[in-house]
Amino acid sequence: MLTKAEILWLRGLRERRNRLAERKFVVEGEKLVRDLVQARYPLEAVFATDAFQADVPVRRVSEGEMARISHFPSPSPVLAVGRIAERAWDASRLNSGLTLALDGIQDPGNVGTLLRIADWFGLAQVLLSPDCADVFSQKTINASMGSFARVATHVVDLPEALAAARVPVLGCDLAGDDVHALKPETAAIVVIGGEGRGLSAGVQARLTRRITIPRRGRAESLNAAVAAGIVLDQLSR
Repeated sequence: MLTKAEILWLRGLRERRNRLAERKFVVEGEKLVRDLVQARYPLEAVFATDAFQADVPVRRVSEGEMARISHFPSPSPVLAVGRIAERAWDASRLNSGLTLALDGIQDPGNVGTLLRIADWFGLAQVLLSPDCADVFSQKTINASMGSFARVATHVVDLPEALAAARVPVLGCDLAGDDVHALKPETAAIVVIGGEGRGLSAGVQARLTRRITIPRRGRAESLNAAVAAGIVLDQLSR
């Protein structure tokens, strides 16, 4: 049986400030938890009802208790507490391979999908400005489909980080060059801004080239994750 303090602690991890303070996060869902177990991701604890069976130590809870700690209206049979890995930021890594940089992407679903896209194209790292959605929120984790555990993420001062780059820094901008004119690159940084605001002034000052995906219809903007996928595909040809 869970104590009242444990229930409050698990529910408290829904808040970003608590996750940052404790360096822990909550993840729910059978597939996600099994993926993390298989990947040997560092888990603090696994709470599960009798409906969840796995070769991993679990703390058994009732369905009523799971409903009290779950993020979901229809609770999953398993909830795990993971440790936020400490990954040292090495600016020199910007100069090898492709890097995705997110500038003010505040929708957690978009951030999760962008991590999934980075994982698909084999990127080793993603940079996020401090005003991006939290990588370890439940919505971001769900949208990433487990990619958050495979791609290193770093919250950095983007203008400062980009200033140290010695590779092309490509920013998505409606007034940019046609993306289809890009040649494949083995090393570059692709910067994606928020759909409403676009790229911040500090980041724009660090770009070596602006690129755009030509618009054929009448939509005002393209989803950030869709744009990132198109640009990364062009660079990876």
